[in-house]
Amino acid sequence: MNIVIIEDENPAATRLAKLIKEVVPVANIVATLESIDAARTWFLQNAFPDLVFLDIHLADGSAFDLLKLVKIDCPLIFTTAYDKYALDAFKASSIDYILKPVKKTDLEAAIQKLRDMQHIFRHNENKPVEKANNHLVEYKKRFMIRFGEHIKTLSVDEISYCYSENKNTLARATDGRTFPMDQNLDALEQMLDPKEFFRINRQFLISLRAIDEMKTYSKARVIIKLKPTVKESPVVSSERAAEFKQWLAGEI
Repeated sequence: MNIVIIEDENPAATRLAKLIKEVVPVANIVATLESIDAARTWFLQNAFPDLVFLDIHLADGSAFDLLKLVKIDCPLIFTTAYDKYALDAFKASSIDYILKPVKKTDLEAAIQKLRDMQHIFRHNENKPVEKANNHLVEYKKRFMIRFGEHIKTLSVDEISYCYSENKNTLARATDGRTFPMDQNLDALEQMLDPKEFFRINRQFLISLRAIDEMKTYSKARVIIKLKPTVKESPVVSSERAAEFKQWLAGEI
C-alpha cells in the first residue's frame, strides 16, 4: 500500500507515519508533503498512491483548496483537530475523518473501512462481463518469474497459493517450489480467477486445489491445512469466513 501524508507539522507527520507502519506493516510512505504547493507539484509529477492522509489546515491554506486545484483520484482520509469540517470531508468523498491526536484504534478502523470498500469493488470488478467484442474478461494464465539471473514462466495452474512474508510476496507451486512475485497480494487477487483463488486473510491467497483439510475455529473462522504444507496453517479471517464458505460452494 503506497501512502502519501500531507501534514505541515513534522511531529504529527512522524507520529502518523509510525502508527501507519504499526497498523499496516507493508505500507510504503512514498511522500510526506507540508503544503498545498508541494502537494500540487507532487501529484502533477507522480502516479496516484493507494491512499492519502490529508491534514485540513496547512501552512498555505486549506486541504479543500488543494482539492480545487488537483483532482486526487484515490482514497482520502482527513486528519484534523476540529470536527466542524466533517460535512465538507464527506462531500469530498473521503474514506474517513480522524480527529487529532490520531489514535491507533481510529486509524485501524479507517484502514479496515478502506479494505472493506476495496474488497466490495474488486469483487464486483472480478465478475466476468461482456466486452464490446463479446469476449469475457480473461484472467492471468501465467507469470514471468525473475530470480537472480534466471527467468522462467509460472503457469497459474502450477500455483497452490500466494503469500506475503517479510515484506515479500511469494508463490508456492504444487511441487513445493517457492517463487518470488513482482506483484503484491492485492494485485494478484485482481489478476487471478476468483472462482479458483480466494483471499482468506491479509497474508494468504489460496487456490481451491491447495486445500488439504479444513476445521472450524473460534468465532466462525476456519483453519486450513494447505498442500504443500506451511509452518503454521492459516486461518480464514472472521470478516471473510461467510464469503469463503460461499466460494467453497461455488456460489461466487
